[in-house]
Amino acid sequence: MRTVLFICTGNTCRSPMAEGIAQKLQDAGMFGELGQLFFASAGVNAFDGASTSGETVEVLERMKAPVPEHSKRLTAEMIRKADLVLAMTAGHVARARTLVANDPTAQAKIQLLDPDGDVDDPIGLGQRAYDELGAYFLELIPARLKGMLQS
Repeated sequence: MRTVLFICTGNTCRSPMAEGIAQKLQDAGMFGELGQLFFASAGVNAFDGASTSGETVEVLERMKAPVPEHSKRLTAEMIRKADLVLAMTAGHVARARTLVANDPTAQAKIQLLDPDGDVDDPIGLGQRAYDELGAYFLELIPARLKGMLQS
């Protein structure tokens, strides 16, 4: 089983939403040709045990997707155990790579989720911004995973 780790800043908005949506897509058979995948999320500045934002929970519950309940701080071990680490911003990529600075193999696993640029943080922008992010992830995640994991 391969592991895909989504990372953002606090692991309360973007990365848990991506994790829940990816799991829902897998449960619906979207990634069948890729084999069984395990999805997780973490934050480069997360406080272990913080609650997932209410807006993210609302998006995931409406989609009938699993809701990651508590934040986790990103560690070098998480990166090394993952097959693919997808970051929301170039800053997250850089921070994650510093955690595995002496491990080129682990560094190579860390990529932007959106190859065209950063995924903006919806915090403080209201439910509509979270809803739009959820719709965006529904399109982006399947395309990105299939492109990166097919082999």
